[in-house]
This record gives sequence, C-alpha cells and structure tokens, in this order.
Amino acid sequence: MSKKIITSYTNIKTAEGERLSYTVSTIDDNGNLITSNERKNCIVFDEEALAHIEAIRKLLQDRELAVL
Repeated sequence: MSKKIITSYTNIKTAEGERLSYTVSTIDDNGNLITSNERKNCIVFDEEALAHIEAIRKLLQDRELAVL
C-alpha cells in the first residue's frame, strides 16, 4: 500500500473561485519514492474549507500588519 503526502500548496483567488494548487508525492511501503511533486489543483466550494482558507489569509495579513 502506498502513501500520498502533500508536499506543498498555495491558494489563489481566481474568477472561478478559490483555487488550491498543490503537489503530491507518493511513497511505497518500503519508503521508495514512486512519484515526486505531482502537480494538482481544485476549486473549493465547501463552505467550511472556504472559512479555513479565509482564516489563514487573515492570520497572514495580521502577521504582516504587525510588522509595520
């Protein structure tokens, strides 16, 4: 059985909505890399997920404003 690991992600506000772009690596049971940083993306419609995205955006914005 292999395991998929999210190796990076970013959120982009597009005309279609909130897009998550991310990369996935797949590792087999022996720890061997099967795929590395395979790119994927999706548009988020789930209200709970959208609220989490907004919370992260606010956290980053508040952090940057605190630096000024």
